[in-house]
Amino acid sequence: MPIDLREVLRPETSAVITVECQRGVIGSGGALSALADAVRDSGLVPRAASVLDAARAAKTPVLHGTVVRRPDGGGVTMNCRLFAATRKAGGPGLLAGSEPAALIPEFGPAASDYFVPRHHGVSLFHDSELDSLLRCLGVTTVVLLGVSLNIALLGTTIEAVNRGYQVVMPHDGVTGTPAEYAKMVVEHTVRLLATVTTCAEVVAALGHGRRNGEQP
Repeated sequence: MPIDLREVLRPETSAVITVECQRGVIGSGGALSALADAVRDSGLVPRAASVLDAARAAKTPVLHGTVVRRPDGGGVTMNCRLFAATRKAGGPGLLAGSEPAALIPEFGPAASDYFVPRHHGVSLFHDSELDSLLRCLGVTTVVLLGVSLNIALLGTTIEAVNRGYQVVMPHDGVTGTPAEYAKMVVEHTVRLLATVTTCAEVVAALGHGRRNGEQP
């Protein structure tokens, strides 16, 4: 039986989370050029931005999970190829407070948004305040947007499920590399863990809740 998204995605118990949507990650000039190209080619940014706008209008929390680094590189161990590759790329990196570490301008931020930075790990829940913030906000369902289906989105989905959250993922609001692989991750892994939908359907569900007075 198909899931009624309006039952899963109620504005008062949901949150929208962007994953590593930073200028130095998916913008031009970042260390992960293939990922930035995938974001551009997929056209996900305007669609995801419409979800953020709908969430804010419905008083549904919007949170941004970001990666930040120290100038001395402290707190990060080169224990995987991803970390080694980003360090090898050189440049200033995602220094806290820098332009590369900032959210892409299309996503705001709005004054009501929350930021959840992390210095270490490859997914949003790892040693961050994300779980505590969501529980304090009364959230039981999370909508995930951004990058990448290779690692961060997949890891965050698994950890959200492990913590008892319902996960909603608009397939046209996320991507990875190569594009063919990203589609396979959604089809063969994410669908087993999350409600896969579209950005337009998420916008409609949040708007339906607002029209029916379901927000706090």
